[in-house]
Amino acid sequence: MEAALAQIRRGCEELISEDELARKLARGRPLRVKAGFDPTAPDLHLGHTVLLNKLRQFQDLGHTALFLIGDFTGMIGDPSGKNATRPPLTREEIEANARTYAEQVFKILKPEQTEVVFNSTWMDRLTAADMIRLAATYTVARMLERDDFAKRYRSHQPIAIHEFLYPLVQGYDSVALKADVELGGTDQKFNLLMGRELQKHYGQEPQVILTMPLLEGLDGVNKMSKSLGNYVGINEPPQEIFGKLMSVSDELMWRYIELLSFQPLETLRRWKEEVAQGRNPRDVKVEFAREIVARFHGAEAAARAHAEFEARFREGALPETLPEVSLEAGSEGLPIAQLLKRAGLTASTSEALRVIGQGGVRLNGMRVTDAQLRLHRGETVVAQVGKRKFARVVLV
Repeated sequence: MEAALAQIRRGCEELISEDELARKLARGRPLRVKAGFDPTAPDLHLGHTVLLNKLRQFQDLGHTALFLIGDFTGMIGDPSGKNATRPPLTREEIEANARTYAEQVFKILKPEQTEVVFNSTWMDRLTAADMIRLAATYTVARMLERDDFAKRYRSHQPIAIHEFLYPLVQGYDSVALKADVELGGTDQKFNLLMGRELQKHYGQEPQVILTMPLLEGLDGVNKMSKSLGNYVGINEPPQEIFGKLMSVSDELMWRYIELLSFQPLETLRRWKEEVAQGRNPRDVKVEFAREIVARFHGAEAAARAHAEFEARFREGALPETLPEVSLEAGSEGLPIAQLLKRAGLTASTSEALRVIGQGGVRLNGMRVTDAQLRLHRGETVVAQVGKRKFARVVLV
């Protein structure tokens, strides 16, 4: 029991409550462990896998993962952490994205212990009267206790009525699925607690909730997001994944390893001790990058990505420490020629364009051929001009 609890607690931010979870585990039956994902973009990224990894840990302990695709809630748009109403997606966009989620999830989860469920299955069956009864279970005052709603209310920013429905529907999902445990990011705590309250209202035992930290993107500042461009997609080519992970700062590397690696805690402690004693953190980063690429593309692809990276960078005399610069990307992105000039890698934009035309510019080891390329806020790249000029560039 204690070993199982230790595995479950690994990396988690909050567990409500551990005593309840211990009682559920003691019954000896597989628990129904739910995590929901709104299909707002076609690809899953490493930020999503923080929850998927925890689901997999529950599966390794013998439990059932409920991978919930929020095709109904996706039409509302999750307001968590947002300072403005999110534009809802069309049913067609949601269905297309949901199909890709179902295909990608089994790169982490065990199919035989996974139920892929769509919340439209039960929500589409609710009548208008049913929705009114569901809405009657909570008050506006309680909704405004939620931090993001409260901030928007105080600053006189609009809150659409349909946004209040999102936590109610997410909570009702737990009722429909009879969830024993629900996982979510720290920004989801209000919604997860809603599930507990609604389960009590409908006569069910309340679910245990477990929150996981939000994974920062490659910029080390913002939450990993497709819209910000600071993400590592699990369907990206092996070389892209490897190069992006090698571009993160040494400080951010430990955060990624803690939340994404399947290595035992003892290994992580040993790595930190070795780096403290003088081991180059780049070596640890290589081991981690190979682990992640192997998880999604296989061990052979990871070995090839590593070899290609070494051929492009180490044999090309990539410095052990790179100068790092932060550049403002603006709303439309920063043109590659301006990036090179402002990062101090070329004397002018005209020189940058000339070197691009000669094939002498690389980003994350890949040759730049498009002189019109723009980099966007949230992206982090290792830029190289010629054989001797390098910089890690963070777009803000």
